[in-house]
Amino acid sequence: MTALWVTLLVVLAVVLLLRRLRPTWYWMAFGVTFAVVRVLIRYRSVMDACGLTVPPPRWRLALARIANRPVPEARSPRILRLRPTSTGLVLKLKLRPGQDAFDFSASADRLRHSFALHNVVSREIRSGVVELRMTGYDVLRRVRMPAAVAAAEGLRVPVALREDGAVHHRDYRKVPHALNVGATQSGKSVYQRTLVAGLASQNVALVGIDCKNGVELAPLAARFTALADNPDAAADLLAALVDYMGRVYQLIRTEQRISVGLPDAEITADIWDLPEHLRPVPVVVLVDEVAELALAPSKADEARRDQIVTHLVRLSQLGRAAGIYLEICGQRFGSELGKGITMLRAQLTGRTAHRVNDETSANMAFGDISPDAVLAAVQIDKERPGTAVAGDSSGGWSRIRAPHTTLRQAVDTCNTYAYRTPAIPELEPFRPERPVRVHVGKVQPKAASAPAF
Repeated sequence: MTALWVTLLVVLAVVLLLRRLRPTWYWMAFGVTFAVVRVLIRYRSVMDACGLTVPPPRWRLALARIANRPVPEARSPRILRLRPTSTGLVLKLKLRPGQDAFDFSASADRLRHSFALHNVVSREIRSGVVELRMTGYDVLRRVRMPAAVAAAEGLRVPVALREDGAVHHRDYRKVPHALNVGATQSGKSVYQRTLVAGLASQNVALVGIDCKNGVELAPLAARFTALADNPDAAADLLAALVDYMGRVYQLIRTEQRISVGLPDAEITADIWDLPEHLRPVPVVVLVDEVAELALAPSKADEARRDQIVTHLVRLSQLGRAAGIYLEICGQRFGSELGKGITMLRAQLTGRTAHRVNDETSANMAFGDISPDAVLAAVQIDKERPGTAVAGDSSGGWSRIRAPHTTLRQAVDTCNTYAYRTPAIPELEPFRPERPVRVHVGKVQPKAASAPAF
C-alpha cells in the first residue's frame, strides 16, 4: 500500500508539473477529455441558465395538452460538431428560430465560467450557425507559435498568437494599411521586429522612418531599401515615395491595354494583375513614431509637418494599387497632432493597440470601431508586455500576443536576407549604410594635479 501511495503521489506531482510547465501537453493528455465530458453533461443546463434556449413550438404545446402529457422543455441550440484542438474545443451550434448570434457573444463570459474553461469566443459562421472557440488554458501566458505554422508568403506574415489559440497574420493584401498604438514598454517594438523579420524573406522593399535617430530600425538596415532618421529626411523620403507611386501608376495605365478582344482577367487596375516580369516590387513603409512627424515645435516647422502629413494621406489613399503599404506606430494618434491626422487614421483599416495609459488612447484606435475593444485594450496587464488587441474597421477584434523576438534575432534575420533588398531609383539617395559598431568604454578619471607652491 505504501508503494501504491508513493506512486500516486509521484504521478500527481508529474501531472501538476506538466500542467504548469507544458500546458499544451497536459491539455492533450488529460484536460481535453475532462472538458469534453464536462461540456456534454452541462450543456442543456448551461444553455438554459444563460438564456440561450427558446420555448417549444405551439404545435408541441397543443399536442401535449391533447395527449395530457407534460409540457415540453425549452429547446437548446443543436450541436453540429464538437472538435478538440491542441488549445481547447471548437463547438459548432445550429441556432433555433428566434435566436441571434449576438446573444452568444454577450454570454461568452458566463459560458466560460459554466464550462470551467479559460476563454470562450463566439463568431457567426453563416446564417443560423455559430462557432464557440473555447480555450482550456491561457495560451498567451507563454507564447509558443505552432511548429506547423506556414511561413510568411504573399505579404502574409504570422506575427502573433490569438487568445483562441489560432495564429494571427498580418496580411497586407487584405488589410493594406494599419495603425499600432501603445505606451512605452508595451511591446510595440517587439511586434515591429517580428513583422520585419517575417517580411525579410519575401520579395518586398522595406522603407523605414524612425525619428528616434534610428535606434529602432537602424540595426535592421541591411534589409531596408530606404531609411530616414529625422523629420527633414522623412519629408524628402515620403516625397520620393509619392514620385515612385506616380511612376507605378503610369506603368499600370500603359499595361492595361483595354480592347474588345482582351479577356476580362487580363485587365488590371493594380500591380498584382500585371505580368510577373513587369510587376514592381511591393513596398512596406514602417513609421516608428508618428508623433515626431506630426508635431511642429516652431512656426518654421509647420510647412514641413503639413507636407509630411499630406504625403502620408496620399500614400494611404492611393498606395494600395501601387503596392505601397503603411504600418504606422505611435503612443497616441489623435486630433491633437494637428490637421490631417484624423483623415489619415480613417484610411488605416487594421488597428492594433498594446497597453495604453488612458482610455483616450484606446479610443483613438477603436473608438470608431468597437467599444468592447476599447475596454479590452484598457485592461491589458502591464506585467504582460506584447499583449495587444487587434481589430479592423469591420468591428471584429481579438486579444493577441507576439512571441518575444530579440533585437539580435531580428538583426540576424535581416542580415541573412540582405541579398533580397531591392533597389528603387527614386529611393536610392536614402539607402542606409551598415551601422558602425561603436565601443563605449568607461571614462578614465583625470589624474589629480600637484598643488602649486
